[in-house]
Amino acid sequence: MGSGSGRGRAVTGEDEITRFRELLARRLGWTFTDRDAAQLAPLLDERARHRRMSLTDYLHRMAVRPWADEMAALVERLSITETYFFRHREQFRALREEALPERIAARSGQRALRMLSVACASGEEAYSLAIAAREALPHSGWLISVLGVDVNPVMLEQATAGLYSAWSLRETPDDVRRRWFHPDGSEYRLDADVTRITQFRQYNVADPDEELWRPSQYDIIFCRNLLMYLTPGVASSLVSRMAAALAPGGYLFLGHTDSLGADPAGLELRHTHHAFYYRRPPAGAPPPVQRPALAWAWAEPAPPADEVYTKAVVLLGEERFADALALLTQRPPVPERPRDRLLRGVLLAQAGRLGEATETARRLIDEDGLNADAHQLHAVCLEGAGEVEAAIGQYRLAAYLDPGFALPRLRLAQLARRHGDERTAAAELERALARLPGEDEMRILFFGGGFGRIALTVLCRAELEACGRQGAWR
Repeated sequence: MGSGSGRGRAVTGEDEITRFRELLARRLGWTFTDRDAAQLAPLLDERARHRRMSLTDYLHRMAVRPWADEMAALVERLSITETYFFRHREQFRALREEALPERIAARSGQRALRMLSVACASGEEAYSLAIAAREALPHSGWLISVLGVDVNPVMLEQATAGLYSAWSLRETPDDVRRRWFHPDGSEYRLDADVTRITQFRQYNVADPDEELWRPSQYDIIFCRNLLMYLTPGVASSLVSRMAAALAPGGYLFLGHTDSLGADPAGLELRHTHHAFYYRRPPAGAPPPVQRPALAWAWAEPAPPADEVYTKAVVLLGEERFADALALLTQRPPVPERPRDRLLRGVLLAQAGRLGEATETARRLIDEDGLNADAHQLHAVCLEGAGEVEAAIGQYRLAAYLDPGFALPRLRLAQLARRHGDERTAAAELERALARLPGEDEMRILFFGGGFGRIALTVLCRAELEACGRQGAWR
């Protein structure tokens, strides 16, 4: 297989696809799943024929030494380039109202601000950072520098041009559009005050770069929705580089699909403006408080002889929700723990008392905004009340806070399928499948909808198979 002549059409087999995936992972740090084989096969075949090589010769050439122009062609075909200005506005609110004021105060002596956009695609994110900084520092006298890096040279050419369609400005506030964009035919050209402080360069995140990752140089780093596409080793290395490259007190913004959990090494998790992001603690600050290794509510040690709680859990498993609630109501007065309130909230939701369940979830979140299970409960309540968009946000928060939490991933996948987004559904299903073997039994009982681990696994696989038949690749 795969040894045909460069003049004819090679036959792409499983061995060639596996080798192609390995080489892409080595050269770019990108990861591909078994579902991607159907799309990688024609691309491999096409590129080998374009180079007039057999598949064996083409893969050997990729392996033995750098091949810049061919990697550029592959990057162009494989990159995900959808973006727009001020994407995920809640993060930009946190940037404008929290991160930038802090960094401006910290840099008042040097009067210099440096920001980095990793995987900047066609430049909208980097320019959004530049606009936010210019509006935060309207007076002259400050040195503002924004650098956007991406592996795709075609996208970087578009970024350097600074010319965008109205579609790229679809989330841009009208006052920002009037101030920083100028009509140019049917498109919009960025103001020179923005392009002057923004630069772009090609960079592959799988490669080291001492100058780019010089320690403590950036005040703000945006790296959104990239980690999920990288191999674990490259993703871990990139996070370490970004954390070290932040100035003390600097901020790291990741995407909704990327999470370092509640206790990332060297960083502290922040939650404001309905957004999660990270900060490197300022010099001299006490280390972040470490949360328990098992952060969900029932990881707390149970009180001695807490028979009422145990019986209520058993009744939940038997779907006797009213009986379990009655049992909790009749128990002698005891100090309620988060796990008690969570159980009560789950029972209320299962009994259809969504208002009371929602209030319980909100109280849990008020007490501890990093409680992934409270956000999961809130999402269940919102979805049950028909507030699907708000529920999606809460499911994302639950998955973000606990990267090992499988069940919010499953619900996100099912909601994405309901809206016809097969690509997102497939990605979330794969994450759910990877996490289900390690999912806590109590979490499955609380949030599994009456299904056990095996049934949930079968459900995920069936949904994923359906996505493979209907969906488009990434």
